[in-house]
Amino acid sequence: MKVIAVCGSAGFWTPGKSAPYEAALRQAGVEPLFISPSDPPPATFSGLLLMGGSDVNPALYGEAHHPETGPSDDARDRLELALIEDAVRRDVPILAICRGAQILNVQHGGTLVQHLAATARHRVKAENPGKVIHSVEVERGSRLASIVGEPSSLDVNSRHHQAIARAGHELRITARDPEDGTIEAVERTDRRFVIGVQWHPENQANRDVRQAKLFQEFAAAARSRD
Repeated sequence: MKVIAVCGSAGFWTPGKSAPYEAALRQAGVEPLFISPSDPPPATFSGLLLMGGSDVNPALYGEAHHPETGPSDDARDRLELALIEDAVRRDVPILAICRGAQILNVQHGGTLVQHLAATARHRVKAENPGKVIHSVEVERGSRLASIVGEPSSLDVNSRHHQAIARAGHELRITARDPEDGTIEAVERTDRRFVIGVQWHPENQANRDVRQAKLFQEFAAAARSRD
């Protein structure tokens, strides 16, 4: 089983950023392969993890840069868009986190909020990256709800200033912030496993069984793909 994850290009990614993702996947029984945009992508893979990172280039969804939008890692954008297309076509499981959920949405034709009005509520850089910042309400009957359990109010960390605006084609909105309505999760119902979440479960999986189960179910889906 080969689960891949894309790190950022030089200047957009620092050593150690991938460690929490690696730990959460290993806890779920997966040994991931981390690649950068300068690496040749593998011909085949069993699972795709889309991690956090720099802002997606707004030109990809037809908008000009907002003053608060950061520099774009265009090489990473291009690679991840190609990998998502390939994974969806071959029904390879995808777990998309923070920026990952955003690039997943853009690849499906959706748009992003470039700077949330309630940024102070969502971009909290706590000393403990797993600290709970707010709750999200998960839609009953969704794949995400089947993983985290129902009734599904989930306590999450939060450190983003962008979010999904218009959901892409075939993506179902499955969680929102109950206070301001920010979209917090999306999924596809016609594929083995395609889930995107706006928070960072990799920082909570070591002590929250519900967040850990998200990685476990992703790993199980990847194994079933082999």
